[in-house]
Amino acid sequence: MKPEPFRIEPTFVPRIWGARSLAPLYPEKSNLPEPIGEAWLTGIDCKVVSGPFAGKTLGEAWREMPHEWRGARFTEPGDFPILIKFIFPSDKLSIQVHPDDAYAAAHEQAAGGQGKTEMWHVVQAEPGANVLLGTKPGVTKELVVDAIAHNTLENLMEKHPVYNGDTFFVPAGTPHTIGSGMILCEVQEYSDLTYRLYDYGRTDAKGNPRELHVKKALDVMKFGKTAGRKTKPVSLFAGETGDKRDMQLGYGGKRTLLSACRYFAVERWEFYRKIFGFRWRGSAFDILVVLNGKGEIGWGRTVWKRGHDVRDWGCSGFQAGQCWFVPALLNAAPRTSRHATMLRVYVPEDLSVLRSALKRERHSEAAIAETVFD
Repeated sequence: MKPEPFRIEPTFVPRIWGARSLAPLYPEKSNLPEPIGEAWLTGIDCKVVSGPFAGKTLGEAWREMPHEWRGARFTEPGDFPILIKFIFPSDKLSIQVHPDDAYAAAHEQAAGGQGKTEMWHVVQAEPGANVLLGTKPGVTKELVVDAIAHNTLENLMEKHPVYNGDTFFVPAGTPHTIGSGMILCEVQEYSDLTYRLYDYGRTDAKGNPRELHVKKALDVMKFGKTAGRKTKPVSLFAGETGDKRDMQLGYGGKRTLLSACRYFAVERWEFYRKIFGFRWRGSAFDILVVLNGKGEIGWGRTVWKRGHDVRDWGCSGFQAGQCWFVPALLNAAPRTSRHATMLRVYVPEDLSVLRSALKRERHSEAAIAETVFD
């Protein structure tokens, strides 16, 4: 089976706080009959729409693909490790918190037993948009319980204005909510475990209050200063290994590392003019999420035929809103139109290797600590 990138069709999920227009990412989805809150890009039930696994779900493709496609860390497939979403809030989400792996393994086996650390990248934000992330200094469990009873929980949380291109890291245990007036790309552990602390008195379709999970939320909630924060992305000039021959954009674009932890790493690629032949090759599979623009993903490998090395190439067009799976070690190249932007998401093999590569690029330990988290 020849390795080649394949496109994954998103699954659109209704949410009470969602939007009735998903433009500009999905301009065809306007005047929707019900609010859509999330587009799951790598849900295991999402359909593969190109390549040799077309017609299968991502979960089926993940299990059936050659292990070389997944990379050395995933010789045995296990569960798909990363969930990527677009989020479209037209109202506040509940104030919530997610458990870590240890708590989920002990108390949530029926729900998968996996914790949830995540990050948000702001695709688009209106003036005045904000998120709440973490509690203010001095906040205790007792103060939180009292604030829930008096509908004042927001007053105990740190408010952060958001602007286009911002990134926030949200480790498990950090209370948070997302406000209206923005589109986010969320990258997270593959888990849907959410404990609601407060939901603004909203009701479900039957008029019943939505379920809260205050006891569990307080069990896992971290108070005071945590790793949850707005990150400070760092510029990249070489690949994950620090080899400058790998993954350069030259004068036609910019690569930045937005956030990295043991569960995921996310880069932003910005192209300022048409670029042909920018190539990269990851040691594990990559996910590409197109934020704007269009172009082609070209790929190839060297094959042995009748005593000669020959190139075996292919390409597919991409556009905004799309999500692509790129097999490990495949020599791939985005060929972009002007002003295209995409995210590269991957599972880092070793954070110490990533930190060393950043140090070789003359980033200080303090700067790296604002972007790479244990």
